[in-house]
Amino acid sequence: MSNSTTGFTLSEWQQAYQQPGVTPDTLLPALRAQLGETDNAWISLASAEQLSSQLQALAAQLEAANGDLAALPLYGVPFAIKDNIDAAGWQTTAACPAFAHEAEADAAVVTRLRAAGAILIGKTNLDQFATGLVGTRSPYGAVANTFNPDYVSGGSSSGSASVVARGLVPFALGTDTAGSGRVPAGFNNIVGLKPTRGWLSNRGLLPACQTLDCISIFALTVEDAEQVAGIAGGFDAADPYSRSNPGSAPVGTAQTPRLAIASNPEFHGDQQMQAAFEAALEQWRALGVELCEIDFSPFAELAAQLYQGSWVAERTVAVDGVNPEDMDPVVRAITAGGDKYSACDAYRAEYTRAELSRRINLVLADFDALLVPTSPTIRRISEMQDEPVLYNSQFGTYTNFTNLADLSALALPAGFRADGLPAGVTLIAPAWHDYALASLGKRWQHSQALPLGATARPCPAPSGNSKPAPGSVRVAVVGAHLTSMPLNFQLTSRDACLVEQTLTCADYRLYALPGTVPPKPGLARVSEDGAQIIVELWDVPVARFGEFVAEIPPPLGIGNLELADGRWVKGFICEPAALSGARDITGFGGWRAFIASQNAS
Repeated sequence: MSNSTTGFTLSEWQQAYQQPGVTPDTLLPALRAQLGETDNAWISLASAEQLSSQLQALAAQLEAANGDLAALPLYGVPFAIKDNIDAAGWQTTAACPAFAHEAEADAAVVTRLRAAGAILIGKTNLDQFATGLVGTRSPYGAVANTFNPDYVSGGSSSGSASVVARGLVPFALGTDTAGSGRVPAGFNNIVGLKPTRGWLSNRGLLPACQTLDCISIFALTVEDAEQVAGIAGGFDAADPYSRSNPGSAPVGTAQTPRLAIASNPEFHGDQQMQAAFEAALEQWRALGVELCEIDFSPFAELAAQLYQGSWVAERTVAVDGVNPEDMDPVVRAITAGGDKYSACDAYRAEYTRAELSRRINLVLADFDALLVPTSPTIRRISEMQDEPVLYNSQFGTYTNFTNLADLSALALPAGFRADGLPAGVTLIAPAWHDYALASLGKRWQHSQALPLGATARPCPAPSGNSKPAPGSVRVAVVGAHLTSMPLNFQLTSRDACLVEQTLTCADYRLYALPGTVPPKPGLARVSEDGAQIIVELWDVPVARFGEFVAEIPPPLGIGNLELADGRWVKGFICEPAALSGARDITGFGGWRAFIASQNAS
């Protein structure tokens, strides 16, 4: 294999360690040596001692797992974190040297990632105190766009996006309050996952707006972002804003998804970004997606609340105790603005937020997701000096409302503008729809065949659907629950998603049960003279699975079913006594063919 790990995805890192003689001790010191101390995307890089200590701890983890790499899904994978997230023994600066202090403990998400075998390689630059969507408000310097250094990288998670886009690490943590985990993704041709608030613990994160903050994930692929989120996320009782996933949201989308789009999208005069978005819409339509225009005004009104309302006061609280003279002038002016709001202003703003949030969520309930440009425009670094607040606000046109309305979001690469800069789109859906967005995002990313970030490496082929979607139970249906059959609604009304049509192994026989309404089959495993039977696989949200099973009448039930490829899934089984006198219809190969024969006769 090549000595260079630049642009490796998670699976490529995992595959690398399967090769003889390839270990974290061989790859990671070489990677660290390649990282430039003058690269202002980094605020700090792992010292020789810090790297060695992590590698020793990783060796102990592998020994405790009896050498089973599968027990450490991120074994030896390097990652970076935004420098407002704590790592034990590392300085946390929030891009304010006067604020810098050594963290005593890892942030909760860092703990989870290290437990999975990941190695922290560095901490990244940001808009000071995570205040900004630009990537220019840092004493460590403006982080340049990966594709054109004259342009902004986006912020505030500028450094994390930059190091992922260049393939230096396969993933990095950012944060997202107003769009900081999405705008830099859109400007650098990478994936930005803004999870549902509370899924990833904020313990060990220096807050910007504590009620709204999310730790976010940058990655080269949707698959990688989804995997990292599944490892880093989880309820944390020590974080008062942490939440448990109720397991009731869809984990995928319909075969023909319905996406909402703004009826009169705003691009602030940027014709190139508008053209790129319109081209993306045509590509979505080519995928079979239905696009429906909606009134965007409630979203825009809520977005304005974030910086024009009392939530600015949260940023004032977050920097309490910091000498204003030590702050970036723009950041200082923004955070000072919170003092003018009263408690009455805060409550009025909350009432407005609740009303607009309810309207927004009711609109989105009719769609699989909202589709928006990640940012309506981009600016040169030099331009930000002229209108630092106005241009920043423009970047947040399609991001600022998301956390206020308790929504999940996924920023995706969407090709390039005429000037060669990336354009991005974002999918937005209600809370806990993260896996559904990932499912649709994977479909989009693989259809685009764009290079990964700025690495020129191709997007890897899809990994397939061999495993149930996270947070779901995979169920094989054989009869009246098949697509377009009378009981299919019992699946779709519970947000179950069709995965594929496939076959059982050759150890089953199928029977038409007498007297059932609507007509239903019975599937029975046999020791001889069996055959393969056509089934559909559906992923049912785990919290809805019990509802589904409760509606299954005797003599049917749910058991374990073996598929032709050796997988085992939950599936319909039948009490043996009910098969006595039932018609054997195995020869039809499946229920649909049998019903067709009955209708034709």
